[in-house]
Amino acid sequence: MARSIDEALSIIRRGAEEILPEEDLVEKLKKDRPLRIKAGFDPTAPDLHLGHTVLINKLRQFQDLGHEILFLIGDFTGMIGDPTGKSVTRPPLTPEEVERNAQTYQEQIFKILDPDRTQVVFNSAWMSKMSSADLIQLAARHTVARMLERDDFSKRYREGKSIAIHEFLYPLIQGYDSVVLKADVELGGTDQKFNLLVGRELQRQYGESQQVVLTMPILEGLDGVQKMSKSLGNYIGINDAPDDMFGKLMSISDELMWRYFELLSFRSLSGIELLRSEVAAGRNPRDVKFELARELIARFHDGSAAEQAQANFIARFQKGALPEDIPEKTIAVGDDGLPIANVLRESGLVQSTSEGLRMLKQGAVKLDGEKISDRGLILESGMSPVLQVGKRRIAKVNIV
Repeated sequence: MARSIDEALSIIRRGAEEILPEEDLVEKLKKDRPLRIKAGFDPTAPDLHLGHTVLINKLRQFQDLGHEILFLIGDFTGMIGDPTGKSVTRPPLTPEEVERNAQTYQEQIFKILDPDRTQVVFNSAWMSKMSSADLIQLAARHTVARMLERDDFSKRYREGKSIAIHEFLYPLIQGYDSVVLKADVELGGTDQKFNLLVGRELQRQYGESQQVVLTMPILEGLDGVQKMSKSLGNYIGINDAPDDMFGKLMSISDELMWRYFELLSFRSLSGIELLRSEVAAGRNPRDVKFELARELIARFHDGSAAEQAQANFIARFQKGALPEDIPEKTIAVGDDGLPIANVLRESGLVQSTSEGLRMLKQGAVKLDGEKISDRGLILESGMSPVLQVGKRRIAKVNIV
């Protein structure tokens, strides 16, 4: 807690969308005690990606400022299903899925957070003990009208889409977690703002000091448009192999690179501005992107893996060499063969035939190292070409 309040605020504000209300945060910092910083994650999938780490990085910054981190795993709320941003009722997770995913979360978060200064908590610890009468009393503390102020609920209500009663319980339970944990600050994505404010209101009703709400932006995926998501295929998993992670990071646009620096890098803002000025003065943005990729790979793997990934990237893509460990795929095409776009889809190099046709039109497909654009090309049984889409997707396809 040795830093001045102004220094601490500068670090806390970095990349943040909103701090509500900031004056309350200042008052809490003035008390010169470790604050209880909460962030909740429902274990909805086994793997975390860089989009998740935007929040976890902010937790690390609070941790480095001397505050207490409460990493809440929503094993109870995960079995409800977070309705945030959903146009239909989200299916709940099974207890087995929750337990399995929660375990992997704990293994992954400590690549960023200090385990000795992080308290991992599960909201089932108190929610599973709550009686039905207690839950009804909790539900009485919020109105249906207030719930329908939330964008996704109001939209579904206007469109005549169903809203299950249990979905109203989700923000209430998330808010009650803050009551139980006596959170001073709660972090969440911009899409969680309503839920975070419910926590602040419930703390007031329970006679506690109200938490400050800090929202972080949603990180765009590799396409630079939609949020990073495994289902959209535009993600970088923190457990991705170093070569895969390096290649994906090098594929982002030069403009998106600065967004990733701000939200994912631990460099100082002044250090990032220095890199910007170097690029403006003529430095190749590729070399700056190298620095970002090395930093992130070193964080999730180690420094030597980062250096080797860069060397492999240069050898593979800048010198035109193919990797030694090209994955192999085997697909059956029948007597009439299969159009190239369909082969690309069946081999997993594109997600759909239409994407394959688009890649061909853009000149992004190579067959045995030669660019091809003939969308009518038929590949027949007995062929074993090396197919490449863009710089990162490559496979030797055995056609039978």
